[in-house]
Amino acid sequence: MLSKIPKNIFVLGLVSFLTDVSSDMIYPILPVFLSDVLGSSKLFIGLIEGIAESTASILKIFSGWLSDKLGKRKILVSLGYGLSSLGKPILSVVTAGWQVLVLRFMDRFGKGVRTSPRDAMIADSSLSERRGLSFGFHRAMDSGGAVLGPLLAFLFLPLVNRNYRALFLIASIPAFLSVLLLILFVQERKKVKEKISSITKPKLSSFDRRFKIFVLGITIFTLGNSSDAFLFLRAKGLNIDVVYIPILWLVLNAVYTLVSLPAGWLSDRIGRKNLILSGLFVYAIVYLGFALATQSYHAWLLFAVYGLYYGLANGTMRAHVADLVGEDKRATAYGIYHGAVGMTALPASLIFGWLWQSVGVSFAFCFGAGLASLAFMIIRFGL
Repeated sequence: MLSKIPKNIFVLGLVSFLTDVSSDMIYPILPVFLSDVLGSSKLFIGLIEGIAESTASILKIFSGWLSDKLGKRKILVSLGYGLSSLGKPILSVVTAGWQVLVLRFMDRFGKGVRTSPRDAMIADSSLSERRGLSFGFHRAMDSGGAVLGPLLAFLFLPLVNRNYRALFLIASIPAFLSVLLLILFVQERKKVKEKISSITKPKLSSFDRRFKIFVLGITIFTLGNSSDAFLFLRAKGLNIDVVYIPILWLVLNAVYTLVSLPAGWLSDRIGRKNLILSGLFVYAIVYLGFALATQSYHAWLLFAVYGLYYGLANGTMRAHVADLVGEDKRATAYGIYHGAVGMTALPASLIFGWLWQSVGVSFAFCFGAGLASLAFMIIRFGL
């Protein structure tokens, strides 16, 4: 299967691999750092993650539209990765929660700028009959970095005497390497009709019924899909030592990596819808499991199964967007898809944080499971 991966997609996979090594050395530790070192509440952690993810996803609307308008991808992709890399070494010197909020905003701003043009670049570089394989490969490389990143965090934490700030500084190195690799080796495969001046502002109304229903289902799902930062706090509440929390994230991403490529290949043969529905079903089961968990081993098992959801659904959803729209509006469609996710990311994390503090952890996770089930029904019977 790997021999069928175009060079451009392979290099973009390496860029994502290095970026995720960096990000996932930081991400599992950041909520604990906020809670234990900076004294931030769960609601404020939810606010940080919600603003961060909403910023990223809403910007994907406009970066996708701009990419189609200009007929260019690489300049926006490079800018996005560069912005995300700049804030990581600064994280090592923060002293207050609001400073983390600013840096997470900057990081997700960069993600918002790069993601839609990058996904469109992958689609541009791939044959339609191998599109699922291409996105599956990219997701596998992305999650492969998310395996190595937590492992490195686990190894470095004892070496730096659990100094989170030193770990953040070390994590910035692969981020800058990824930007260098992108600038030197990724090429604009083609100008998307030179410059598509006929493209107007991104509007959902310009797309057909099937794309609209798909976006509706994903939006409802995301409203219950709060930041994974809460999973780390849940694990800590189940008496898992902070040193082992990166290994939980490693387990999740190991499963994600192993599943992504064959899931993408399978979606080319049996259809994207079946894989997406399977992923939503797994997600609902996992969140129900977190609601009922009472032992530390429950967290290990649930994190592993949660990786199955990512592997089945994440790349497949992105490939399905390209299936539903024409090439001339592809990056715009990715922008709308990611933007729909972004508009619900902030309320999702705020609602989850509030439910956890006000009603209880079990109710918060049941809420997420319920909305995943509703999204399953919309996609199952609407598409």
